[in-house]
Amino acid sequence: MDLNQLLLDEATYCSFGDTVHYLEPPKLFSRCEGSFLYDHEGRPYLDLQMWYSACNFGYANPRLNQALKRQIDILPQLACQYVHQEKILLAKALAQQVEKTWGMKGRIHFNVGGSQAVEDALKLVRNACGGKSLMFAFEGGYHGRTLGASAITSSYRYRRRYGHFGDRAQFIPFPYCFRCPYGKKRDDCDFYCIDQFTRLFDCEYFGVWDPKDGSAEYAAFFVEAVQGTGGYVIPPKGYFEKLKSVLTARHILLVDDEIQMAFYRTGKFWAIEHFNVKPDVIIFGKAMTNGLNPLAGLWAREELINPKVFPPGSTHSTFSSNTLGTAVALEAVQMMAETDYQTMVMNKGAYLLEGLRELQRRYRIIGDVDGLGMALRVELCQDDGLTPDKKITDTMLEEAMKGDLVVGGKQYGLVLDIGGYYKNVLTLAPSLEISRPEMDLAMTLLDQLFARITRRVS
Repeated sequence: MDLNQLLLDEATYCSFGDTVHYLEPPKLFSRCEGSFLYDHEGRPYLDLQMWYSACNFGYANPRLNQALKRQIDILPQLACQYVHQEKILLAKALAQQVEKTWGMKGRIHFNVGGSQAVEDALKLVRNACGGKSLMFAFEGGYHGRTLGASAITSSYRYRRRYGHFGDRAQFIPFPYCFRCPYGKKRDDCDFYCIDQFTRLFDCEYFGVWDPKDGSAEYAAFFVEAVQGTGGYVIPPKGYFEKLKSVLTARHILLVDDEIQMAFYRTGKFWAIEHFNVKPDVIIFGKAMTNGLNPLAGLWAREELINPKVFPPGSTHSTFSSNTLGTAVALEAVQMMAETDYQTMVMNKGAYLLEGLRELQRRYRIIGDVDGLGMALRVELCQDDGLTPDKKITDTMLEEAMKGDLVVGGKQYGLVLDIGGYYKNVLTLAPSLEISRPEMDLAMTLLDQLFARITRRVS
């Protein structure tokens, strides 16, 4: 079909409310494979974001595609009031993974997408805490755009048009050491940010704690172990341990949103494993099905989710534990059990991080580079090395998508994504299956982009 006609039809018939138009006109792709998307002319675009980390295992992964095809021929549809073996085996595998990691028994609860799983977690937490509706969450945190999820997502932009159907979270500064909101330095702050959170419980007049009853007004703290949309911000070691001790002392649950970072994105099955704490609830989605079929869910401790306290019908969705999604997810979990993704991801992440640090040494517009596994960040700044430079970040995204970068006589595009509090961070989440030549290609393409942008700005 004519490309220009397709774009005209998109502008005429498609709601813009269900997408993000970073480019105008938006980019059209025709196929995908491995680490690449291909436009209608067959030009390859190396994807360093992989659908917001939904395709950890590469586009059109043959093993996972085959699992979907098998399920279509066996049991493609089934109402969720019934059960099927893929759901049961997947729940067992995930629950046993948590028990193996932390020694905690719990159960798995499925839904369709990440926001819906967050909504389910809000219900579960309110139920477990006697109906308390107030939550803590982080500045820079992102948990979705449904009404409940947007109430604990720090961006007012997602709530502004719709008002409130519930209580908005109290947002606490994340330990963003490159931009510490308290003006401290990582090496000598002694977790000043935790002290500021702890002081909220010093007396009743700070508004969250009743010392006479020994109870908090807040039910849970919703966290991302590594912030996603906030710019892949990685907390310092020891932070979450101290935070968890405060929460445990005040009978406040820790809910770990792993929707972007689970399934070895950071080098661990769950990102929060890096930080030596035990969550009470874990929310997951995205990469569990490698983007092939919507499926998300949560794990919760047995005492929070057993059928006596969270009975049938507590939440429900027509497609919540759909057969296609659970079949692909079960295959993905089995694949992860057979492959040493931890070593693979940590080695590849270290290689990519060193490449990014070399770029930082050569281009002064790069203010900060960091990474955990294959969740990597490049923060672009003005000449002072700190002031966010959104304009140059937007320009870099536009240039990357032109598809006119040349390596070895072949034209490439580069798929990047922008995050961060000031929209000046390149958040990189390449396929976990990316090859060494593809990683070298990524650094070459980024080098070309930085050289082009630096010339243009200067």
